[in-house]
Amino acid sequence: MSTLESVFWHVLGYAAMPTIFVMGFVGVAVVSLAILSKWDKDQ
Repeated sequence: MSTLESVFWHVLGYAAMPTIFVMGFVGVAVVSLAILSKWDKDQ
C-alpha cells in the first residue's frame, strides 16, 4: 500500500466515527421535531 493510500484510509477511518455520531444526532433531532410538530397540530 502506498503512502497516499495509507493517508487516505487513515483520514477516512478518523472521519467515519464523528460523521456517524453527527448524522445520528441530526436524524434523531429531525424525527423528534417532526413528531412534536405533528402532535402540536393535532391538539
